[in-house]
Amino acid sequence: MGFAEELEAELEEQFNSNEQIAKWFTKHREFDQLMTYYRCAMMEIETKLNVLNAEFSLEYDRNPFEQIESRLKKPISIIEKMRRKGFPITIEALEKEIFDVAGIRVVCSFKEDIYKLADLLINQDDIILVMRKDYIMNPKPNGYRSLHLILDVPIFISEGKKHMKVEVQFRTIAMDFWASLDHKLKYKKEVKNADEIAIRLKACADSLALMDTEMQNIRHEIDNEM
Repeated sequence: MGFAEELEAELEEQFNSNEQIAKWFTKHREFDQLMTYYRCAMMEIETKLNVLNAEFSLEYDRNPFEQIESRLKKPISIIEKMRRKGFPITIEALEKEIFDVAGIRVVCSFKEDIYKLADLLINQDDIILVMRKDYIMNPKPNGYRSLHLILDVPIFISEGKKHMKVEVQFRTIAMDFWASLDHKLKYKKEVKNADEIAIRLKACADSLALMDTEMQNIRHEIDNEM
């Protein structure tokens, strides 16, 4: 019996909770191997971004981003998403259907740097753009703003070349600050006046968007004076 059949059989007979499924999942070599591939893919993207950062700094005497972070989706979050989407709980389905297992967040000072950096990354000949969601031009109803890219990147392992998907999120410092607070509201249980806080957060998101634009305009004026 193969991994997929074994997993489906054991899930059906033994496990009732996502936590139990996630613990079982992580015990298998195939899962660990896939996570290693995702880590390698994140390292590839991070290297490309750091090279662009160094080149940008040399040419324009400033850095296009302030911070870069990477993370692998936790097993329990993977299982919850696969069940929510109705996908079979298999390694094959995970790799084929879930695009945000490997995630990189890039925090920039200015909106225009987000688009410049994203274009430079996408235009590299070994990168394939799978999906683009621009929540800066088209914010979510709650005020969330960010540029999301799903990228296909090759990694080179002992068996040869393998293509992996990585989600890259680009935000300004203000967008990242707002998203951090919104995340706390979303996942903290029993928050008093949650609806009122959500309305206030939306107003903050709109104010921060105006501030991002004004800060960018001020930088242009300073640059033109130099």
